[in-house]
Amino acid sequence: MASPKEESNGVGARNRLSRALELSKAFESSSGENVHKDAHLLPKPLSSVQSSNPNSDGSRLRVAYQGVRGAYSEEAAEKAYPNCEAVPCEQFDTAFQAVEKWLVDRAVLPIENSLGGSIHRNYDLLIRHRLHIVGEVKLAVKHCLLANHGVEIGDLKRVLSHPQALAQCEHTLTKMGLVREEVDDTAGAAKHVAFHDLKDAGAVASAAAAQIYDLNILAKDIQDDSDNVTRFLMLAREPIIPGTDRPFKTSIVFSLEEGPGVLFKALAVFALRKINLTKIESRPLRKRTLRTPDDSNNGAPNRYFDYHFYVDFEASMADENAQNALRHLNEFATSLRVLGSYLVDTSMI
Repeated sequence: MASPKEESNGVGARNRLSRALELSKAFESSSGENVHKDAHLLPKPLSSVQSSNPNSDGSRLRVAYQGVRGAYSEEAAEKAYPNCEAVPCEQFDTAFQAVEKWLVDRAVLPIENSLGGSIHRNYDLLIRHRLHIVGEVKLAVKHCLLANHGVEIGDLKRVLSHPQALAQCEHTLTKMGLVREEVDDTAGAAKHVAFHDLKDAGAVASAAAAQIYDLNILAKDIQDDSDNVTRFLMLAREPIIPGTDRPFKTSIVFSLEEGPGVLFKALAVFALRKINLTKIESRPLRKRTLRTPDDSNNGAPNRYFDYHFYVDFEASMADENAQNALRHLNEFATSLRVLGSYLVDTSMI
């Protein structure tokens, strides 16, 4: 424990930050081993202030998002990094690769929606790629019904959009008697309607998409539930240095041996230290065959999956309590990786 003199000089605080970074690096490997043996190979971490500021040379940050212009993800990227250069990508995987290959500085990708739930594809990509979560941003999603100029609601027979957007507006679209057609993204639907000058079809997309593709807004806020919020992750090649002066969240992924009470034991390391969990998600481990336990009860072996568990908890990696929790978890987890420790987005609280 740091002495009062050390604390007053800021030495104790710096030591806590140093321990947080060392612990994050120790859990860097998805196999539970430290893959970075040499200090000079470790990425240079950013501060929590730098994570949201422009490049030091004054150039604009290039931020990747999935979709085309007018997508909600573009709006999220611009909210996360004001005055950035938003770079569209066809697929989520493309955005991850763009950051890894230094084609862009950051990526902003959706991870969960208050109505539709988790974006499982991006959970899988988090474990496949080696990027760090450096922040989060929450965006209120407000759907509009768009059509070409001169087209009225009564002229429409079908509506195009992303499957989740169509599901979120199901009641409204059913009352309008419209046939729903799924496409890859909301802004792409608006672009298709505009570029093909469709007269019998509309699109569910954002007001920004209407402006970009010169479409008319026939109806606003057509989602069935007004509490429609998507949470996005801000991803970078380097981690940030966590602090304790503001609310922080930490995201981890771990795996466990099969057995009764093992998951309970894993979650107890946080409960014992009064650390609040805000999210838990499980995903099957890829490229793993179904395992069969030896002690089958009825002669027919039970087959089961191995899983990765993703957990978000309300604490900074600079907090000694959180460090102790992860040390405890690492004693029996088969793998443990810190995905990021970052500021909580309180803009919608």
